[in-house]
Amino acid sequence: MQNVNATKTNSQRLRMLATLAVFVLTLGLAAGSHAAVTNSATNTAFRSGETVQYDLYYNWHFVWVKAGSATMSVTTTTYRGRPAYRTRLLTRGSKQADRFWVLRDTLTSVMTYNLLPLAYSKTDMEGDKYRQRNVWYSYKGGRSYARQQYINPYGAQSWKTQSSHLTIYDMLSILMRARSLDASKLQVGHKIKFVMTDGDGIADQTLIFRGRKNVKMKTGAGTYRCLVVSFVEYEEGKQREVGTFYVTDDGNHLPVAADLYLKIGSAKIYMSGYKNLKGPMRARK
Repeated sequence: MQNVNATKTNSQRLRMLATLAVFVLTLGLAAGSHAAVTNSATNTAFRSGETVQYDLYYNWHFVWVKAGSATMSVTTTTYRGRPAYRTRLLTRGSKQADRFWVLRDTLTSVMTYNLLPLAYSKTDMEGDKYRQRNVWYSYKGGRSYARQQYINPYGAQSWKTQSSHLTIYDMLSILMRARSLDASKLQVGHKIKFVMTDGDGIADQTLIFRGRKNVKMKTGAGTYRCLVVSFVEYEEGKQREVGTFYVTDDGNHLPVAADLYLKIGSAKIYMSGYKNLKGPMRARK
């Protein structure tokens, strides 16, 4: 008989890592320390109309099975009367995976043309119930503020506002910000720290640059020269690697793959296709 608690844990961890992976994939480009609030940036890596598809795989009893798919897209929009970029990530579980867990997540992030976060939302499904998170950003007196709303599956709401002297990002806006940064001066072992919210609190996060590697996609999508980044957690002072992420080593800095290390198994993400990139794909082998 299937262990219900193990299945639930599997569902929660895979959801967290599958959604985390696709947007953390490019965080390794953030050379240097925390970004100050006043640090705006020029977009050099993406344009409106860019769309990237991914396949998600999970190791189930030593067999790799397709667990679902994800699509990330960028468009222009207007937010409170000002032009902005809107990035959206949709993740969907496969029919086979739905027998064990349901993966239905929608994330949306809005940021200025100079890549400062304006708003963020995330909706995810557990069974037949949805949870929702919303964040609204503001900037005053040299600090960034994140007003956060969390709505649980039963409709109860909780609110909190937190601030930092550093820019507060969500998982999508930090990805888009990082894509326009220069990775040429990164050294192997360099640690990258940043502040992030997922709609229910802010936290410091750490990534480690591991170097460069050629990575082959599945389903004939090609082989790419990539930057390699580790996302790590600290438990009782001990470092544990959560995942390894691969980003094209060219001007697009496109996230293309990830290896995820779960306590009860492992998962992988591979890019399956892309269109409307800002620059030519020079990292393909």
